[in-house]
Amino acid sequence: MTTLTTAPLAPLLDRLFQEASAATSPAIADVSPEERHRLMHSKTEYIALYSRLKDLWLPVSRETGVLLYQLARSTNARHIVEYGTSFGLSTLYMAAALRDNGGGRLIGSEFEPTKVARARAHLAEGGVADLVEIREGDALQTLAVDLPASIDLLLLDGAKALYPDVLALVEPRLRPGALIVADNADHSPEYLARVRSPDSGYLSVPFGGDVELSMRLG
Repeated sequence: MTTLTTAPLAPLLDRLFQEASAATSPAIADVSPEERHRLMHSKTEYIALYSRLKDLWLPVSRETGVLLYQLARSTNARHIVEYGTSFGLSTLYMAAALRDNGGGRLIGSEFEPTKVARARAHLAEGGVADLVEIREGDALQTLAVDLPASIDLLLLDGAKALYPDVLALVEPRLRPGALIVADNADHSPEYLARVRSPDSGYLSVPFGGDVELSMRLG
């Protein structure tokens, strides 16, 4: 038995995924696809877009959640960084892995205060809040200080245009063999070009249709 597959976490995840699938965002309904695409790829207006999306959960898929748990468990991860916590579903998967690894620390970043509050409540309900620190604010600031000396796993799941910038912040702390999971990385061509370049210092492959899985070399 694992933390992931038993109460309180397993039934909590089932409930939260149901809530996520039912959520709507009236504030984004009047934004044209063209404008949404522009905002998604902007490095200066991403907060405006994601503020409109504050009612949407934007979670990883269940399959990606299980992948995160598997990667963290199989590498005996102790230090994890997450960019884009939202309501905390992906956080729950990775915190479960830390619990089953014997402990550790997960640092997440989320700029929307209402999402931070809900994520913290979910972590407490799942019995893993003691393993997680969620930093409220822009990740370019919150993840620029006080990171572990050696990071085992990085999840990128926030504003896609900032994937290269967040990677650059965390990169000096990524240990050799560290894994980077970038959700919906196809929306960040600059990031894909970075990690797929032969001299990038990474070994990277698309995985499952919506994830880019990379390993830090060296």
